[in-house]
Amino acid sequence: MEEQPSLLYKVKPISDKLPAVKRPEGHVHFRTKMMWVVVILVLYFVMTNVYIYGLDQAESLDLFAQYRTIMAGASGTILQLGIGPIVTASIIMQLFVGAKIIKLDLTNNKDKGCYQSVLKLLVIVMIIVEAVPQVFGFLVPSASFEASWGSMGAKLLIILQLCVGSYVVFLFDEVISKWGIGSGISLFIAAGVAQSVFTGALNWYPISSGAALSMSNPPAGTIPKAIYVLTNTSSSEMANGGYELIFLGEPNPMIALIGTLLIFLLVVYIESTRIELPLSHGNVRGARGRYPIKLMYASNIPVILMSALLANVSMVALLLYSNDFLSSIPILGGNGVIGYFPEGTTSAAGGIAWYLSAPSGVTDWLMPILNPASYGNGHTVLQNLGHVLVYGMVMIMGAILFAKFWVQTTNLGPDAVARQIQKSGMQIPGFRRDPRVLKRVLERYIPTITIISGALIGALATGADMIGTTGHATGTGLLLSVGILIHFYEAIGREQMMEMNPIMRGFFGREE
Repeated sequence: MEEQPSLLYKVKPISDKLPAVKRPEGHVHFRTKMMWVVVILVLYFVMTNVYIYGLDQAESLDLFAQYRTIMAGASGTILQLGIGPIVTASIIMQLFVGAKIIKLDLTNNKDKGCYQSVLKLLVIVMIIVEAVPQVFGFLVPSASFEASWGSMGAKLLIILQLCVGSYVVFLFDEVISKWGIGSGISLFIAAGVAQSVFTGALNWYPISSGAALSMSNPPAGTIPKAIYVLTNTSSSEMANGGYELIFLGEPNPMIALIGTLLIFLLVVYIESTRIELPLSHGNVRGARGRYPIKLMYASNIPVILMSALLANVSMVALLLYSNDFLSSIPILGGNGVIGYFPEGTTSAAGGIAWYLSAPSGVTDWLMPILNPASYGNGHTVLQNLGHVLVYGMVMIMGAILFAKFWVQTTNLGPDAVARQIQKSGMQIPGFRRDPRVLKRVLERYIPTITIISGALIGALATGADMIGTTGHATGTGLLLSVGILIHFYEAIGREQMMEMNPIMRGFFGREE
């Protein structure tokens, strides 16, 4: 009996009418791809400086402040939502496909086309879902804007600006994935993190811009602050607080810069660790190659998805605690057990939301344990330990789950890889040239390495957050950016290889 097509095919005609980027009909030259990458990155940075028209910047709160670098957006601009709606929509689709609620075979080109088409529609839905609570709760229109358009009209115009900005980012991602190199979402994250680290390390302006430089108001950047403190204090003053200011003083302490460098070197080393399966060409004698199965097989995508999920959990908890309407809901509304948020802040200070929030460096968890008198954060030693353990376990387990879904939905599973190797004309020496044989060999490695890579990326992200990073890029953001830049460099190498040898396009699945 023939299996019924997915119900998503009934939605596909609607989603097909949405603005989209057309896939190139033939091969795109390497220089053209690089040009599109540069152009889109420039346009992205331009948009991060286009502020929302009619918004009262002083009265508004950034709901995703602690996840800003991962969300690849900019507070108060038309990219306020960043990549949040795109990633959230991807999470929903992956979970539904992985749980077989949506019956689509993503190894089938027709089903994959339906998946990608409906994803566009879901992205628009998620843009509205994330924009409306922010505008009606935390993004305040200016008095003059409200006077011109009315309270409701002003809010709707701000929502419209957020929708346009977020959908343009989605189209930017499509341009890079179809006409450029790599993933637009990943490049936006790396660009934002690089900017944060650079300014955090080298910013020579004082922490409080309205006051002159002093020991109580040193430069905000790690390196200028260290130089200023060392040149303006005596040996006894250094011993009585100078070193503590350099290594632990916020913002951008020296320990965060050291942690940033260590994380960078560790991720570079782990990214180079791989298992290589020997391959030979079935028709060309002497032609040999290797299929690399990296230790980080699931890439950095599981952490992006997990971080976006936790950002949405934080948003819901904040709305339930502080929104005038939602806080009146019985049991859930205004419940500090779900999440306690001090007035005027968007970071949880207690409750479940606090346990699920990322520690921001050693001064956020380790120093309150070792020296609660000077660095106390209102929580006991056991609560601070529980915060680290709960966050770490949730990140690791969530990253494993998303790694498994990601491998299946991006044709990186044993079956899809076996067909890809078979299609390229390659085979494993000593085994019959049969996709089923290849699949059995790959099943010895890929499922296990998927779980290990998910757990490893989750543990690295947790450890990086605990150490802290320069520029408050967050450990997760830095971890992602290093992996993204390495993958981008490798993607450039593959593109150059395919440019020199067109036969390789078939092996990399890029034959057009």
